[in-house]
Amino acid sequence: MKTRELSNLGVPKGSAMQIAKDTIKAAAESGLQRAVLRDTIASVVDSPKSFLEHELWGKLAAELAGVFAAQSRYVGREQAAPWRQWGSDLDPTAVQQMAHACELPISHSGALMPDAHQGYGLPIGGVLATKDCVIPYAVGVDIACRMKMTVLDLPTTALQKQQDRLRGAIERETQFGIGARFRKPRQHDVMDADWSVSHITKMNRDKAWKQLGTSGSGNHFVEFGILTLPDDDLGLQAGQYLALLSHSGSRGTGAAVCDYYSRVAKQLHPELPRELVNLAWLDLDSQAGGEYWAAMNLMGEYAAANHACIHKAIAKHLGVDVILDIENHHNFAWKETHGGEELIVHRKGATPAGAGVLGIIPGSMGAPGYVVRGNGVESSLQSAAHGAGRKMSRTAAKRQFNWKDVKPFLAKRGVTLMSAGLDEVPMAYKDIDEVMASQRDLVDTVARFDPKLVKMAPAGERPED
Repeated sequence: MKTRELSNLGVPKGSAMQIAKDTIKAAAESGLQRAVLRDTIASVVDSPKSFLEHELWGKLAAELAGVFAAQSRYVGREQAAPWRQWGSDLDPTAVQQMAHACELPISHSGALMPDAHQGYGLPIGGVLATKDCVIPYAVGVDIACRMKMTVLDLPTTALQKQQDRLRGAIERETQFGIGARFRKPRQHDVMDADWSVSHITKMNRDKAWKQLGTSGSGNHFVEFGILTLPDDDLGLQAGQYLALLSHSGSRGTGAAVCDYYSRVAKQLHPELPRELVNLAWLDLDSQAGGEYWAAMNLMGEYAAANHACIHKAIAKHLGVDVILDIENHHNFAWKETHGGEELIVHRKGATPAGAGVLGIIPGSMGAPGYVVRGNGVESSLQSAAHGAGRKMSRTAAKRQFNWKDVKPFLAKRGVTLMSAGLDEVPMAYKDIDEVMASQRDLVDTVARFDPKLVKMAPAGERPED
């Protein structure tokens, strides 16, 4: 029986899940049929004390009894922390996840962005402020996932007249795929930082170095396009410019940090009910909390370095100057002051939008993205959407669409796709302009970016976003 089926029967993840799988294997070898196994597991979950002395099911019963006893001691907030939603017709599961997060005893306030969809614990597009603690899964698996845009000193006509040259720059200067790495590691000062802040970062340092300057998989991309600036701004005159846009994060090391410290957090909080288990937290004054905070910030530096290497290498390959540079994280936690209180603000798939703060909100490979300036709205914890947001799962997208329909869609918009999977086609995403309209109070649009030459990980790669 698979994890999902056991979870649906009420077996919590962690040690109980592993014990259940081991017990099922032994039971199956003894001749028990699948239907009997399902009914028995349901009975053990329903009344573990009745099975404590059972030769086969006793170990699982004891583990479940302990877990359920801890959960019975859980005390959440008497009244949920205040939160506000932007946008309508959002994924009901994402809305429910946000509501659950605001019931945590450590929650202070929250916000849900118009690109929201289901995530682990906190929804993608969720913003959550806590006091004196950090939630690994409210930061996310891809710690410090980041956007970076550079405007290059090249005419926009290069997108047609020099496409092979631009294509070659992307192909040569970054790598895509879950295990992507360079044989000759890129150089950056981030590798001279203190990687011993956590045993996880220390043991992954060499891997991180080899992956420096790579783009990974999932919704990560590197693309050339046209930046349209309607008014003089950003130190540039109004007009159209050739720009390079990238989206990726802290690669395998960031995922390892999340995996380890989220498991530690869950072990520290066995009292959390099933719907909140992925929101287990670490106190910042604890050893584990201090380690995670230091590792998370190191991953922020690493993700920034990752993009810096990509953009520097491509600009050097093309022999051109960079005339504008904009970037921002969107899977991170910050110490910020709101209402006179110092809070830990988690933005999982949300863009910082403090007053005057620049950010980048992409659409999809076939839709525009926008450079924005934040308005500092406190009810959103000074946040905005981080993109268009998925409107369907990867599985649904691969089942529903085919390249025969997608390629004409892209061609009509002048987009050349170098590689990608069907799970990332534009139709799998929400309408970016509807998302932007839903948050017009949160950000002002400064410029529009239209992708023209796009590269993502090829089909078949496991997503790491």
